[in-house]
Order: sequence, then C-alpha cells, then structure tokens
Amino acid sequence: MKHARVDKPLAILIALLVLGGCMIFVSAAFGILGRGFSAITSVAFSHLVLGVGGGLVLLLIALNIKYQHWQRFAPYIYGLALVGMLLVFVPNLGFAHGGGQRWIVIFGVSFQPSEFLKIASIFVAAAYYSAIRAKTESFTWGIGGLLAILAAPIILLVLQPDIGTLGIICMSVAAVFFAAGARMRDVAILACIALVSLAMLAYFKPHVQDRIFTFFNPAQNQQAEGYQITQSLIAVGSGQIFGRGFGQSVQKFTYLPEPMGDSIFAVASEELGFIGSSVIIILFLGLALRGYVVAARTADMFGGLLAVGISTYLAGEAFINIAAMLGLAPLTGVPLTFMSQGGSAMLISLASAGILLNISRSRRT
Repeated sequence: MKHARVDKPLAILIALLVLGGCMIFVSAAFGILGRGFSAITSVAFSHLVLGVGGGLVLLLIALNIKYQHWQRFAPYIYGLALVGMLLVFVPNLGFAHGGGQRWIVIFGVSFQPSEFLKIASIFVAAAYYSAIRAKTESFTWGIGGLLAILAAPIILLVLQPDIGTLGIICMSVAAVFFAAGARMRDVAILACIALVSLAMLAYFKPHVQDRIFTFFNPAQNQQAEGYQITQSLIAVGSGQIFGRGFGQSVQKFTYLPEPMGDSIFAVASEELGFIGSSVIIILFLGLALRGYVVAARTADMFGGLLAVGISTYLAGEAFINIAAMLGLAPLTGVPLTFMSQGGSAMLISLASAGILLNISRSRRT
C-alpha cells in the first residue's frame, strides 16, 4: 500500500458541486427575499457560514484523519447517533416542524441527528462486513447483519417520521452489503422486503400513501398534495434549453415551495435550462463513478466498503431529489446534496466528502 495525494478528479468534482451549490442557493435566497421573508439573513448565515464554512472545516479535518480510525470507533459512533435520534423525542429539547419530530435545539442552535446517522450507519456497515468477510454470503451473517444494522434506524425514522432519510440510509447500507459480496439471492430477498415494507408504510402512514398517489397522478389535487410537483415542473419547463439566465427565475419569486430547500433543482433548471441542469446531473454522476473507482483502488476492504457507502449516499441523495423534482419519483423531502438549505445536511455531506478524499489517498501498489 502506498499513500499518495488525494484523487484530483474527485476533488475537482466536489469543489465544483459545492461552489455551484452556493451560487444556486444565493440565487434561490433572493426569491425568498422577494416574498418578504424577514428571517432570510439568519437562514443564509446558517447555511453559508455554519453549513458550508463549518462543513469545509470538517472536510479538512476528515481529510487529515486516517480513515482506518473510523473502523475502530464505528460501533460507538453508531450508538451515539442512535442516542441523538432518541433526543428528538425529549420534551423541551426535541423540535417539531412540518409534521416531523426531527430536530434537537441546543443553545439556540438546531441540529438534525438523522443526518449524523447517515454516515454512522455507513461506518458500522463497512466495519461489520469487513470483519466477517467470508461469512457475508451466508443468510444469517449477510442479510441478518444488514437487518440488525437497519433495525433501530427504521424504528426511529418511522416514528419521527422521516421516510426520505430512511431511504438514503437503507440504500447506502445495502450498497455496502452488495460490495462486500452479497449473492443474487440476497438481492432478490432484499427487493421483496423493500416492496413489502413500502406497501406497509403506505397502508399505515397516510402521508406516504398520499405521496405515492400524487406521483402516479400529479394532476389531481394540484392545490394540495400535487402542488409542489406541479410548480416544480412549471419551473423546469420554463427553463427550456438555455434557461432564463442566472438569477432570473420567476417561480422562486412566486409559487414554487421551498426554493432554497427541496425545490432548489427546479430553480437551477429554470435559470440554467436543460444544458445547465444536465451539467449538474453529470457532475453528480461523475462523483458517484469516481467514488466507486476510489473504492476499487483502495488497499483494504474497510476503506473500499466505506467509499462505496459514502459515494452512494452523496450521489444517491442527489438523484432521489432530482427525480422527485422531475416527477420521476415520489416527493420525499430529501435535500439536493451540497446545494439545498440545511446546515446539518451540509456539515455531514462535506465531512463525508473529506473522508472519501482521505480514502482516495490509499491505493494498492
């Protein structure tokens, strides 16, 4: 094994996404300002200074910590993340917003523990499967271990509820399992479990059912459940080929919900058009592929599995958001990686990117 510099293509992709995300966020923020939102200064400060600025600090710290250390502390980090998830239900500490009990407030600063749980789950999955190695193909150690890792996150995230984050965690941990050597039998079993679980969620959680129905028939209830996707598609279509021009979105000033949050891709599409939005998609696709290249070149199994999990998390989250804004998937509330408003999400995303860059330094001879 030799230690080299960070993977330059990967570093460039991350830099372009973060820089482009800041520019798009600022443009979207002017739309909220035009609506007379008085707290825009506080929101912008939280995102750009605490989220991006703090996240870049964490990225640099993670870049200089050998990724092997995360293997040793993975169970403790995972346990700490679960404790944080429980704190959202503590009175006067947990904070509810938009129908979800997902935040804790400490000294006036809010934090979403589920964002920390994303990377913690990847840590423990990579550590587990690199430890059992040859036993991965057995049903008990393979799928059994996967379900054991996901059990607590499933319960806690369904209770909040935060189904979008649950989907990201399940997808990332499953990617680690597949990369560790899962058999096609296991893939088929997990697909069946996922379909049955989704059906049960839709049955017992009316808001999940509403989003699925809206996905198949977005024209119904355009002033209610279908409102966001309708306005998003109007924004995307208005951009046409070359876009209205940077900062010239109309929808962000009028009817588009959450232009700095879930709908920020719609703002980018309206301003940058098909060409600009395609560039964003290509950058995220490049991030995923380059992350998998890093995983393939990593000198040890833990580093490779960790790289797969992080790459799937960062790019998969983005693709789920983009698909929802284009009407290709149900709305989940999942943010657009490196771009959507959210200090907690930005902190963890950039810290995860720093870990991925650190892994890229370790290559087979």
